[in-house]
Amino acid sequence: MNLIKTNTNINDKFCGWLNSLQSRNDFKILKKNLKCDYLIVGAGYTGLSAARKLSEINGEKKIIVVDSQLAGEGSSSRNSGYLVDTTLNDGFNSNKDINNYKTKVKIYNLGINTVKNFIKQYQVDCDWNECGKYFASSLLKDISAANKFSELLSSLNFSNKILNQEQLKKKLGTKFYKVAVFTEGGVLINPAKLVRAMIDVLPKNIELYENSPLIKWKKNNKYFDCEFEKNIIQTNKIIFCTNGFLNSLNIKKNYNFPLTLTASMTRPLDNEEFKSIGEPKEWGVLPIRAMGATIRFTKDRRILIRNTAEMRNPNSMSKQDLDKRKLIHLKGLIKRFPTLKTNLIEDTWSGIVSRSRNSSQIFEMIDKNIYVAGCYNGSGIGVGTLFGEQIAIMASEQQSEEIEIINKRVKPSWLPPSPILNLGVQTRLFIERLRAKSEI
Repeated sequence: MNLIKTNTNINDKFCGWLNSLQSRNDFKILKKNLKCDYLIVGAGYTGLSAARKLSEINGEKKIIVVDSQLAGEGSSSRNSGYLVDTTLNDGFNSNKDINNYKTKVKIYNLGINTVKNFIKQYQVDCDWNECGKYFASSLLKDISAANKFSELLSSLNFSNKILNQEQLKKKLGTKFYKVAVFTEGGVLINPAKLVRAMIDVLPKNIELYENSPLIKWKKNNKYFDCEFEKNIIQTNKIIFCTNGFLNSLNIKKNYNFPLTLTASMTRPLDNEEFKSIGEPKEWGVLPIRAMGATIRFTKDRRILIRNTAEMRNPNSMSKQDLDKRKLIHLKGLIKRFPTLKTNLIEDTWSGIVSRSRNSSQIFEMIDKNIYVAGCYNGSGIGVGTLFGEQIAIMASEQQSEEIEIINKRVKPSWLPPSPILNLGVQTRLFIERLRAKSEI
């Protein structure tokens, strides 16, 4: 029997992406016992994509999706909205590492194409912008890291260029950054709009139950009995798609752990403010240093900043906690945009990211008729959508070229149990914060 620590911080109203959309009130809560062929736990990018693909392959089967909160309102709506084709903070110091990196970027590319195909098929408006991204630093000493990354990208035929402070000021509207690697690949989107579209286009034969946390589940002969607050769902196959909450579900517990991140988003800049920073086009900056700030300037003139990562109970980020993080975000904004007013921030929220020791993802059948996809290490939009579709294919006992590529990745490495794990992660975060102090 698997007992589960449920998510108690349900449906807060703090996320800027979600607050830009109309609230949903058409959801169903589980109120009766049910039987199904497939039960999908988690209704974010992965779970919704898995459900859509399962319906396509198994139109005659009964498919149920459950989530402990409103669908899509967890990490899928709370991230920074980057569809990445490359990442800098993965190891690539040896030829073996570079081969692993090649597989990883193939997976990123498959993820981008999977999202692009979904958008095209369903005519989705999610503010899609193929504007590339910047890996940037305010420290001249990081020029060597930028050059090394640029050389790697060039060896893999990724178009990129090194930019200096003056060039970055013209592009970004701030002279804070001294060096950056600009990559043409990668896409910026509104993550809440994308996942909301995935909810809206769910096939009619899929039943979605929200605000319905799974309490415990167990194998019962050839079925699984999944217990909720007052009801039971009996299923032939179960697919876990909860990403940052895999650990809470006791799924691959020694191979993933959650981090809590916080972000803030400003109100739209007025014309005077916009002019004071040079009227830039939409852009996105990722830090060269691991714990530096992620920054976005959106097409509606908002600035998003995310510069905190903590190992803590993912269900306990209160409004008071968020207000403290908001002050850190404001300090980061002022450093970058000193001409702007200090009453800019409109929303501050938290979200969960699932990490592994070696930045690899989880994708497998862990036992007969039990499947899992998750642990995206901050790249969940594209990879999560891809893995959702492909885990549905695997659960249908089929094969694909995408699954073959995914299975070539390095598998997540083993993690020690708590409290050793907690101590190790806390120490690593502390060191990285010191290294990135000027970048926050």
